[in-house]
Amino acid sequence: MSKLILVPTPIGNLEDITLRALRILKEADIIFSEDTRVTKKLLDHFEISKKCLPFHAHNEHRFLEKSIEIINNLSTAVLVSDAGTPGISDPGFLLVRACIQNNIEVECLTGPTAFVPALVGSGFPCDKFVFEGFLPHKKGRQTRLKLLSQEDRTIVLYESPHRLLKTLEQMVDFFELEREVCVVREISKMFETFHRGTLVQQIEHFKMNQPKGEIVLLIKGKED
Repeated sequence: MSKLILVPTPIGNLEDITLRALRILKEADIIFSEDTRVTKKLLDHFEISKKCLPFHAHNEHRFLEKSIEIINNLSTAVLVSDAGTPGISDPGFLLVRACIQNNIEVECLTGPTAFVPALVGSGFPCDKFVFEGFLPHKKGRQTRLKLLSQEDRTIVLYESPHRLLKTLEQMVDFFELEREVCVVREISKMFETFHRGTLVQQIEHFKMNQPKGEIVLLIKGKED
């Protein structure tokens, strides 16, 4: 029976990969990856030689039917993203859904993902939280922020460095200026940082310090 295995890959330090993930990558018949160049660097580092096919935001719908056909003709296929767990804020979920619809077994390994260490290290309540991924770039962005401003759980967002300041400034229209915010960048990498402060303090800081790297933005929930 054919199987698709989702394999999380390191988001920073390559030592974060699990022994099980390495074994699965070695045993797989084929690997679907968000960026084959990124995946090849990882495979080369661990001396794994394996055929990789692209599955990313630019080809997922066109390649979906073909991908299912390929998986059906193999024993084990693997899906990886550039970093972290496939399917989290990337098109991998489309392949998972298609496999389920076609009675192909799906398995997901445990492993790295950026928002969990960011959430735990933020100091905000993490017994209940809402993960929003990336906000809409244009349509629906203001509406989403307005709704989130009333959320009493910790809010977790992904944001790009060149859009972070704009997002913080847009939050001023809906969130209290004293709302606590934590900006986490480069999780598991050499320059990992947690920058904590109020919304207004974060805006002042990032006006003077242009952010770089992968960012997780955490917002403390609204208090009664």
